[in-house]
Amino acid sequence: MPMLEGIRVIEIGQALAGPMAGEILAHLGADVVKVERPEGDDARRWGPPFWKDTSPGFLAVNANKRSIVVDLKNAEAVEWLTTLIGDADVVLQNLRPGSIDELGLGARTLTARFPRLIYGSVWAFGAQGPMRLLPGYEPMLQAFAGIMMMNGDEGGPPTRVGTSILDYGTGMWAAIGILAALVRRAATGRGCVVDASLYETGLAWLKGHYASFSTSGVIPERHRTGSHRVVPFEAFETTTGPIIVAAGNDRLFAKLAKVLGRPEWTSDPQYATNAARVANKPALLAEIARLFATASKDTWIGRLEAEGVPCAVINTLPDAASTKQAAALGIVQAPPGGDYTLIGLPLSFDGVRPRIRRAPPRAGEHTDEVRRERPGSRPPSA
Repeated sequence: MPMLEGIRVIEIGQALAGPMAGEILAHLGADVVKVERPEGDDARRWGPPFWKDTSPGFLAVNANKRSIVVDLKNAEAVEWLTTLIGDADVVLQNLRPGSIDELGLGARTLTARFPRLIYGSVWAFGAQGPMRLLPGYEPMLQAFAGIMMMNGDEGGPPTRVGTSILDYGTGMWAAIGILAALVRRAATGRGCVVDASLYETGLAWLKGHYASFSTSGVIPERHRTGSHRVVPFEAFETTTGPIIVAAGNDRLFAKLAKVLGRPEWTSDPQYATNAARVANKPALLAEIARLFATASKDTWIGRLEAEGVPCAVINTLPDAASTKQAAALGIVQAPPGGDYTLIGLPLSFDGVRPRIRRAPPRAGEHTDEVRRERPGSRPPSA
């Protein structure tokens, strides 16, 4: 049985972060009803490329949902939506900060009217503070939260992480909060308000860097593919392309030294401990790089894996999604009726991964269906 079977979520979401949270709940079995404006979610038009006039960015975070169209400028339609919310367990929204309150659908209003309701909001900068009503998108928040300053080459410019880690991550945190609220409601009978934001997610992703700074007073530097705390822990070029080597402790470093033909490093006071390797990082990495440059990546991967040293090739996106490991996990899934594949939920229960049961919906595809589920109710005006 799906974990959240019987739970209904009304998602008044757009773009990525809110819909990501909704999709997680949908994958877990909740009935997620996505509310879209007559023109649809903005993310539908983020392209090219497109699949049948729909952006892949929309497809990526809207599987297993139903879509209804509601004109939120129409008071009667908003009241109809409010009655629909009254039958739901969760509201999830990430509209422009402040706009949901202007519609009379804010957290305070709805939780007062429906005490069992769990109300989840996704913000750019957070639910409190002087910036709470400012809008924001991924690149802005990667900059503001400090992510860009920690990403890129040593001495190079700040660099954006190449995927929407704050949108996806904030959606994940919102879903975790909603799940916790559902557990508490089961015990108390009362809902609550769950708030998450891209800014807070960005700070949380840097929690290790911040701990280093707060305990030492030294701002961690960028380390390209590497680490400021563990050495060697990064990419090295071979004759056929780069590989990642992660010798995360002194035992693994001793194995790496053996593979590289330098067993004496384990007794060298410059390299014997991780702290010593961090202090002498430039010299050590230069010598390691010289050695890796003498053979192919397949040769080195074979030697390293045989000795138990953590390592990996640096895959392209198609290669990463088509490995034998990905196939064994079943994480790449084709939605019903689709001639494309999506990444499924990165969770399994008793060895079974939830399936994509519904393709990402067309805008308003289920408006009539949802309306019929409330006989005698006023239909949304769109």
